[in-house]
Amino acid sequence: MERPDFFELKNGEKVKLPFSNQEYNNRVSKLRKIMSDNKLNMILLTSMHNIAYYTGFIYCSFGRPYGCVITEKKIVTISANIDASQPWRRSHCDNIIYTDWKRDNFLKAIVSIIGRDEPPKNIGVEEDHLTLDIMKKVKSIFSFSNFSDIAKDLMKLRMIKSEEEIEIIKNGARIADLGAEEIVKYIKPGETEIEIAIHGRDRMEREIVKTYPNAEYMDTWVWFQSGINTDGAHNPKTNRKLKEGDILSLNTFPMISGYYTALERTLFLRSVDDESLKAWEANVKVHKRGLKLIKPGAKCSDICKELNELYAELGYLQYRTFGYGHSFGVLSHFYGREAGLELREDIETILEPNMVISMEPMIMIPEGKPGAGGYREHDIMILGTNAAENITKFPFGPEHNIVKAS
Repeated sequence: MERPDFFELKNGEKVKLPFSNQEYNNRVSKLRKIMSDNKLNMILLTSMHNIAYYTGFIYCSFGRPYGCVITEKKIVTISANIDASQPWRRSHCDNIIYTDWKRDNFLKAIVSIIGRDEPPKNIGVEEDHLTLDIMKKVKSIFSFSNFSDIAKDLMKLRMIKSEEEIEIIKNGARIADLGAEEIVKYIKPGETEIEIAIHGRDRMEREIVKTYPNAEYMDTWVWFQSGINTDGAHNPKTNRKLKEGDILSLNTFPMISGYYTALERTLFLRSVDDESLKAWEANVKVHKRGLKLIKPGAKCSDICKELNELYAELGYLQYRTFGYGHSFGVLSHFYGREAGLELREDIETILEPNMVISMEPMIMIPEGKPGAGGYREHDIMILGTNAAENITKFPFGPEHNIVKAS
């Protein structure tokens, strides 16, 4: 039996995607403008976030390569046979499936889309994602082509959100609040981080299903940390049991069709000692100042400078751990980042309308020092024409988040 290297399969019907066809067409048109400006004949996307952004399909690699070829007239995803027709159903464009009966059928599928008669002279790739192995092989089949990195150009396009994107982000923030409200119900001495987190995750996933009944559901998660486990912002939840006086870090992350939102709050269980209260109030003060600084025309590095000065004035700058905020969109803890829109000292980006960015100051006081633990608050801001809208509604600070627990 002769098995094909690649094939097409339209099994079932196209499904409703998170965005309209017009939204995807607008995105591809802007991408083709970049192609024209840079005299590119073809772009090969390989990252989860950019393939999702331009086609609607979120792949699960499991060690296999995935791609999307974009030319002046074509846009085609390339997926592994293990996924069958799901990539075609879940994208607004065409799809080619490669088989794994032979090595490197992924590359043959790329060639099948553009043909061998007129190989592309200039090809755009994502150098921040493409592996050295795949890059070497792609260069071997397009040996007369020139390659250019387009990752930063695509990132800049993603930094400005459409109205449809903003709607999903607003729903994500609302659902994150619901997850936090559910979590607080179960905080009490003797309960474990993992069991508390499960309640918040389940509440959010059910709300996502209710709000987006035609979506696929994956990757929504909660990090609920206590005690020393609060020292890192991305520390996984554990089986640690809570006890009275614990510092707590509540983090809810609903994922809607690849779009990430977040809510993060510091809490204490029943009581808080004086030194912890002092540190918490200092971080809240920085958070409030930061929320006021986020507005159109502000420079990311200038916001950091002013907040660093406030931390220094309060005596906590030495405990600051990371940047003050970041962009939102197609990203998660597995993929994606819009590094050009982060509140860090080395980012000179000017905030513009339709950007979405968090304010999330964090300090970490090491174990053995008064007030030990990690303190973090996190709100999401949408930039408008003249101001910014805070779409996070869950309250923060000592007056709200010392959990009495029944």
